Amino acid sequence: TEDPLRKLVLLKYSGGNYTNYMQGRIRFNKLDFSLEILNTSRQDRQLYEYIVSKGPEEKVWQIRLEVYEPVSHPSIQIVDWALANGSCTITVNCTAERGDNISYSWGSRDSSTSGLCSHNSSLLHLSYPLQNASIACACTASNPVSTQLVTFNSSECSHEQGGKSPVASPAPPGLLVLLLL
Repeated sequence: TEDPLRKLVLLKYSGGNYTNYMQGRIRFNKLDFSLEILNTSRQDRQLYEYIVSKGPEEKVWQIRLEVYEPVSHPSIQIVDWALANGSCTITVNCTAERGDNISYSWGSRDSSTSGLCSHNSSLLHLSYPLQNASIACACTASNPVSTQLVTFNSSECSHEQGGKSPVASPAPPGLLVLLLL
């Protein structure tokens, strides 16, 4: 025989009274029938069912909860550089150590370098004439719940920059966006 379908009941509500089977883990609000999972963790990422029974009829709603670890502050490393024909070519990589479903993008607040810095990947390939004294490109690492920004400043074309701790200056942390289901 097959195993029966098993479900863990978090809370039962009947006749104006409720029983919380996960005391200390969930909080129920009788006024708006909201249910809050306390101290959310990755283990809470799953499919939940909300069931309303009235006589012989039952209505079932399925809600998928996604839990994301916020993005940590990213760092930038020089992957490759070359000096040729009066131009500097640099490849830099932006990475965040922690976070789920991270996407990376590059941009600039300076209109003269905005096209040079635009890219949607963790890697950025820069090629610019040496007379440009400084190029500043900002890397944004983000996911559905957080955003972090770090800036790359290239003041000269040399591998020496790569020997220092990441060639980046921190920016204020981004806005925390909560994903509500």
